Amino acid sequence: MIGRWGAAMLPVRGQNNVQGASDVGAIPFVYTDYQPVGDQKVRARFAATWGVPADALSLKSGLMVTEVVKPESGVRGMYIMGENPVLSDPDIAHAEHWFQELEFLAVQDLFLTETARYADVVLPGASFAEKSGTFVNTERRIQLTHKAVDSPGEARGDLEILMDLSNRLGLPTTFRDAEDVMREIARVTPSWAGVTYERLEGGGLQYPVPTKDHPGTAFLFDRAFPTGDGRATFVAVEYTDPVELPDDEYPFVMNTGRQLYHWHTGTMTRRASGLDAREPTAIVEIHPEDAKQLHVREGELVRLTSRRNSMVTAARISDRVARGQVFVPFHFREAAANLLTNPVLDPYAKMAELKVCAVRIERA
Repeated sequence: MIGRWGAAMLPVRGQNNVQGASDVGAIPFVYTDYQPVGDQKVRARFAATWGVPADALSLKSGLMVTEVVKPESGVRGMYIMGENPVLSDPDIAHAEHWFQELEFLAVQDLFLTETARYADVVLPGASFAEKSGTFVNTERRIQLTHKAVDSPGEARGDLEILMDLSNRLGLPTTFRDAEDVMREIARVTPSWAGVTYERLEGGGLQYPVPTKDHPGTAFLFDRAFPTGDGRATFVAVEYTDPVELPDDEYPFVMNTGRQLYHWHTGTMTRRASGLDAREPTAIVEIHPEDAKQLHVREGELVRLTSRRNSMVTAARISDRVARGQVFVPFHFREAAANLLTNPVLDPYAKMAELKVCAVRIERA
């Protein structure tokens, strides 16, 4: 929360622990606590902590995920954990070809995903219930979880795999478990300096937690914002049209997203019989008036075609979508929505234009 109770700006995250991953540096231009990689003083502090020369740490920002899967990225090998870009990336026919051309690909995941089928090495990882660690939610609450069950077969926890790999590659680590990692996070992250596993038991802590006796911070900026005058700054932005707009040949706007019973590329939810029974097949939602003009009936197969590709799916007549728009969930490999989407990136956020794609619809 910002400023006072009930005055929150609370973004709804698309995945659990997006906040935590960002907080500890899983963004290519920051270290933990959003300390910029281009700052020489920051680099010196991290180099000292890790016992390496400062010039061993680059001052150059890395690539965003959406920038990697492009010929101009220069990337020739990848290690992917818990992602399935062969189904989730825009214009996946292009993405699939890119992955086929890699010199080396390792995938660490729970199941043999569409991406893992192209891997040179597949490392079976553990689910959330099979490992201990922490998650951070969107209210900055660091939550401790404990292993509940053993992993099946040869599956291992992500940290265990990474520590083993690091040691085998000649980068020895003294970490024994996730608690050791948290101790280092606290050393290099000012807003987490007072975090310990012991203190996280129960309800967790909301950072900033700058000292070992600090109770955590329920909401931010109760007295002032971190600006010159202590006031928040609002910046006006101008509306920009999507790069791709409908026309006579492609008259509908296709939006993609998730359904209630499935998540992301369906790696887990489509293997859960109770969930898959609720939404077992791919669909496109079409407004009743549009369906009438297209002579399309409920459940009938239709072909969606964009400027890049086409795919066939079943029609669901629904007034949840506006006229001239259609909605396609991206969970289904047999009718992959991202065959159609536009890979153009926002110049600032580097997000693909997944929510606006011009298509035409025909009875299949």
